[in-house]
Amino acid sequence: MNKSVAVVTDSTAYIPKDIRNELSIEMVPLNVVFGEKSYQEEIDLTTDQFYEEMKTAEQLPTTSQPAIGDFVTLFERLAKEGCKQVVTIHLSSKISGTFQSAMSAGEMVEDIEVLGFDTEVSCAPQGYYVLEAAKMANAGADGHAIIEKLISLKETSKAYFMVDDLNHLHRGGRLSGAQLLVGNLLKIKPILHFEEGSIVPFEKVRTEKKALSRIVQLLEEDVNKGGSFIATVIHADNLEGAKQLQATINERFEHVTVNISYFGPVIGTHLGAGSLGLSWQKQN
Repeated sequence: MNKSVAVVTDSTAYIPKDIRNELSIEMVPLNVVFGEKSYQEEIDLTTDQFYEEMKTAEQLPTTSQPAIGDFVTLFERLAKEGCKQVVTIHLSSKISGTFQSAMSAGEMVEDIEVLGFDTEVSCAPQGYYVLEAAKMANAGADGHAIIEKLISLKETSKAYFMVDDLNHLHRGGRLSGAQLLVGNLLKIKPILHFEEGSIVPFEKVRTEKKALSRIVQLLEEDVNKGGSFIATVIHADNLEGAKQLQATINERFEHVTVNISYFGPVIGTHLGAGSLGLSWQKQN
C-alpha cells in the first residue's frame, strides 16, 4: 500500500466510518448549529439524531465549514507520517468554502503537496470520487494521476434531486427568491441539479411521482447508450421512498448496480426532510 499519497474529504461525502478506515480516507467534518450548540456532523451528531432534532427545533439549524486550522493540523500530521502528496476532495465550492479552506491550508504546510479536486456536487456523487481516489492511492497511483482520473469521471457523473419544501434552500441562500416564489405558487416539485457547481432547477413538474419518473427516465437515457452504471438513491429521512426508487431501478435496469445513501445533517439542513435524489456514474 502506498502511504506517500493520502486522500482527504469532508463529512458531506457521507462515507461510512468503516469504509473510511478500510481505505485510509481522512475526513474533516462540517458543522451544524442548533441555537447555541454546534455539532461536528458524522462525529457529534448522527443523521438520525439530526432529523429527530429538526422535528422539534424552535428555529432551523445553520451550517458552517471546517476551520482552516482543522486542515492545517491534518496536513501537518500527514506530512510527519511520511505522506508526500494529499488529494483533497470536497463538496462544490459554489455552496461551501470548504474546498478553498483546504487549498489555503495546503499553502501553509511545508513538505507536502496538496492537490485539490472540487467535485461541484455533494453527498454520494462526491463519495464516488473519494472512493476511486482512495483505491488508486492504495494501489500506488500518484496524486496527479488520481486527479486526472477524477476529472475524466466527471463526464459520466449525473445527480438529480427533488425537495419536499423549497424554503430550506431559499433560506440557506442556495435558491433565488424568484425561483422560490414560482415554485410555491404553482405547488411544483422542481427537479434540481448541480450546474457548474451551483444548485439550479433542471425541470419543473407538478408531483413527486412525476419528478421521480422523470429522473429515472434521465438514467435510462444514459443506460441506453451502453455500459454498466453504479447508481445511488439518496434520501433525507425518507428510507421508504428510497427503497421504492431502488426497487424500481432494479426491476428496470439490468446493468445498473443501485445502493442507498443519505443526505446527512449539513446537506439535510438545506434540503429538508423528505427529499430524494438519484446519482449515477458509468463504470469502466
